[in-house]
Amino acid sequence: MHLTLIDFIEELQANSVVSVQRKKTLQPLIDVVQLNQYDVAGINLHFICTHNSRRSILAQVWAQLAAHYFGIAQLTCYSGGTEQTSIAPTILTTLSDQGLCIDALTDGTNPVYAIKYAENALPIIGFSKKYDHAFNPVSAFIAVLTCSHADDGCPIVAGAKSRIPITYEDPKIADSTENEAAVYADCSVQIASEMFYVFSQIKK
Repeated sequence: MHLTLIDFIEELQANSVVSVQRKKTLQPLIDVVQLNQYDVAGINLHFICTHNSRRSILAQVWAQLAAHYFGIAQLTCYSGGTEQTSIAPTILTTLSDQGLCIDALTDGTNPVYAIKYAENALPIIGFSKKYDHAFNPVSAFIAVLTCSHADDGCPIVAGAKSRIPITYEDPKIADSTENEAAVYADCSVQIASEMFYVFSQIKK
């Protein structure tokens, strides 16, 4: 892993605190990963929010990284939205500041990005898309709803074998304010802390 990212993870593990209530919220995800970790078909986690531009992207990245860090093999993370937009630029800046390497693979209004956390690991492919986009799995995946709007708007996620709400406050509320960078960083830290907690609980 890149040195900046290693420093970030070490600080995260030393200082992060997951509340008792959030641990209860995260337990269904722990249980389903624990149950399926040796499934020969692997585990597909699909993080869903409204625009697939902020929280679901952060969850996709940090869950994939945490699974790699704790040696949970055959797990792939995806993300999608109830509508397509584009990844918020501050999300990309935040992840870069926290140690990930990000390269744009395409141009246009909704670029595709390669997000790398280790030199020899496959990059996470990040771009905004609807949750039923062809890039995402179509069946037997675990749907994780990261915002209340998507949770309410997707009472049934077609193809999902499990549906788990783990919602976060939208950092978009700080857009174009003096606190924008700090609010996005805090959101990323919270999601990273919780994904690292989830995968630290998986017994091999």
